[in-house]
Amino acid sequence: MAGPVAPGDVLDLTVGEAVHGGWCVARLESGQVFFVRHALPGERVRAVVTQTTSRFARADAVEILQAASERVSAPCPYARPGGCGGCDWQHASLAAQREIKAQVIGQQLSRIAGLEHAVTVEPLPGDAGGLGWRTRVRFAVGKDGQAGLYRHRSHEIVRVSDCLIAHPLVTAAGVTRERWPGARWVEVAVAPGTGERAVLASGRAGSRPETSAPHFLIQRAAGRDWRVAAAGFWQVHPGAADTLAEAVLDGLRPEPGELALDLFCGAGLFAGVLAEAVGPAGKVIAVEQDAAAVRDARYNLRSEPWARVHRGDAADVLHRIGLSGASVAVLDPPRTGADRSLIDALCAGPALRRIAYVSCDPATLARDIAQFGRHGWQLDGLRAFDAFPMTHHVECLAILVPPAG
Repeated sequence: MAGPVAPGDVLDLTVGEAVHGGWCVARLESGQVFFVRHALPGERVRAVVTQTTSRFARADAVEILQAASERVSAPCPYARPGGCGGCDWQHASLAAQREIKAQVIGQQLSRIAGLEHAVTVEPLPGDAGGLGWRTRVRFAVGKDGQAGLYRHRSHEIVRVSDCLIAHPLVTAAGVTRERWPGARWVEVAVAPGTGERAVLASGRAGSRPETSAPHFLIQRAAGRDWRVAAAGFWQVHPGAADTLAEAVLDGLRPEPGELALDLFCGAGLFAGVLAEAVGPAGKVIAVEQDAAAVRDARYNLRSEPWARVHRGDAADVLHRIGLSGASVAVLDPPRTGADRSLIDALCAGPALRRIAYVSCDPATLARDIAQFGRHGWQLDGLRAFDAFPMTHHVECLAILVPPAG
């Protein structure tokens, strides 16, 4: 097609590599770049342009002219152009999804951090077919009181019967089969280990959520129970908390008597397993900004008085209490990553020998690894876990070590 494209235009495209965000890239001879959903690398597709910018266009593949061998039929009828935006890769086999995610992690490390690192994305325990895993789902509610899910990059609500990646306990809540007049959203959180479920519904704009009991869920991981506020953070894949706790311990190698840091500690999962590893002769300093999570962490660590939970910004707390004597640290920041001031503070301390960085965003992880690298810290290992099958999201654990000598 000669000249600029516009939304609604239909093009035949040969699709190239997958990139961060669930897209594949296609390029015309003119140099125009297209980010295409619902396609796979190597395919020829007929695509409808959905958005244009000065630098690129977005498009949906609406017809597959030449399919990749990894293509499968999407199990969910809403995983299609114009459908629900929650899943990015239902049209790819699970093996292909994990290979795509591994390539994307490698791209981000190379492009942002200047590192070439082979990556394998590991399945999580209990993940048989990539469905029925999501233990927390937020449904949007329309003006008519019906709940559904958003279209991709839109506030338009798609009416759905059931979400196939939702855990069966979430589906059993029947949110999409009820009406929610006056609500803006309804969220369901479940604890597979105990069978508990909480339903949170927003009221009118500015009002507090109304919660269907219990106010707390008891999640099971690392051989013990964890109290987590119904609206609080917990890994959404049933196998993720156990796997990450074990991987953090393997990566940090804490020893009895050491001082360990758990930054962005949430309900205290990593602080708890670190406290067991360093023992009463050691110490754990955990930091969390969310008040409800701090209460949960203090409750969960009540039998380990050598683990203390501080509320506040991680960099501010470390500036106040110092890093003296700390040997290992784990960071599990939000998707936006860690502040540069926090990374600078961790690197300025002479004692840390290993840092574990847990991330659900390869781009911000690569950015922060690059910042550690400016201080001479090196990437000693990286594991990736398919904690979000059918979507473009992936959980990573990077192990960083200080400069030699």
